[in-house]
Formats: sequence, C-alpha cells, structure tokens
Amino acid sequence: MNEIFKKAALLGDVWVLWLLLAASILSVAVMFDRWRLFRQNRIDFAGFFSGLRELLEQGKTGNALAYCTQFAAMENRIAAEGLRNFTKGAHSVEEAMKSALVIERGNFEKNLIVLSTMGNNAPFIGLLGTVLGVIKAFNDLGAAGSAGVSVVMTGISAALIATAFGILLAIPAVIANNYFQTRLKRATANTQSLIHLMQVYLRAQPQGDFVSSAIRNTEANLAPR
Repeated sequence: MNEIFKKAALLGDVWVLWLLLAASILSVAVMFDRWRLFRQNRIDFAGFFSGLRELLEQGKTGNALAYCTQFAAMENRIAAEGLRNFTKGAHSVEEAMKSALVIERGNFEKNLIVLSTMGNNAPFIGLLGTVLGVIKAFNDLGAAGSAGVSVVMTGISAALIATAFGILLAIPAVIANNYFQTRLKRATANTQSLIHLMQVYLRAQPQGDFVSSAIRNTEANLAPR
C-alpha cells in the first residue's frame, strides 16, 4: 500500500496545476454567467416601489400589472405574480409571491455553489500540489545525494507555485460569491417589501369591496379598445 501511495506522490504537482487551471476556467465562466444575469435584472427599486404604490393607491391593478411587465427584474416578475392573483385575496397573493420567489432564488443561485466550493477548497488543492512536489523533491535528493541539492531547491520552489495558484483562484471566487449572494439577499428583501405592500392594500378595506374594485379595474384595462 505504501508503494502505491509513493508512486502516486512521485507524480509530483503537475497534475494538480492542470486541475487548478481547469477549475479557474470554470470559475471565470460561472462569474461571467452570474454577472450577466444580475446585470440584466438591475432595477431602480425605490422608483419602481413608489410607482407601484401609487397605482395600487388608485386601485388600478390592471395598470399596475402592465407597469410590472415593463421591467425584466426579479422583483417585477414576483410583483406581477402577486397582481395576477390579486382578486383571490391576501393569503393567495402572499403564497403566490413566495412561491415565485423560491423559483427565482433557485435560478439566481444556480452554479454559485461552484464559486463557494472553489473559494473554500482551492487553497487546499494547491497545498496538496505543494506537498506532492516537496515529496518528489526530497525523493530526488535521496537519489542524487549532495550533488542534487540545487536541483531539489528548484523543485521545492516550483512546488510552492501550486499553493500560490490555489490561493489566487480562491480569492476572486470568494469575492464574486459574496457579491452575488449580497445582491440576491437585497433582491429578496425587496420582494418581501412588495409582499407587505400588497397586503397593505388588500387588507385596507373589506375584501369584497376591494376585490370587486380590482376586478372592474382589471377588466377595464384589459378590454379591447
């Protein structure tokens, strides 16, 4: 068993460097993909919230739904889902929006596990490469004797590259993952604000009166002209 591990260790750190290179390419691809998605879903939430509140204040649920579909952000899609269920009551609106939020979060969190895994494990993979490189260097020293000291020192210094590479890969992965998670938490908080906003106007007056008003406004806005 020891011989098997020894032969594996004597392969050195080259394969670890190739593994880290492949991991870095994957990490950059995920960063770009998530950056593009979050960029497409940017929104001036304060302005949107104010506009939606004004339309709900006037009871114009049809206009509010059309207003939401003008944007391509996560918050707008979830607000639109709530407005589609507006006539079903406060509980239905809340459940519909929470369900939409779960689906949206799943979409935004896709592949973020890659970045967190890289950030947590890349330094250890690099350290493994360094250890293997050092093992190989000392094995070469034992085979070459005192004449091989300079060669061994060169091997050890080269082996340290794996650790440096692992750390270099981990740092941007951690930064990117934290950034995307922060953006997602902010969008989730915005969505919670929208859910509470809907509840305010649904519970502000008797349910029957508000539903009737909402139905009339919706039909008026959706009727052909």
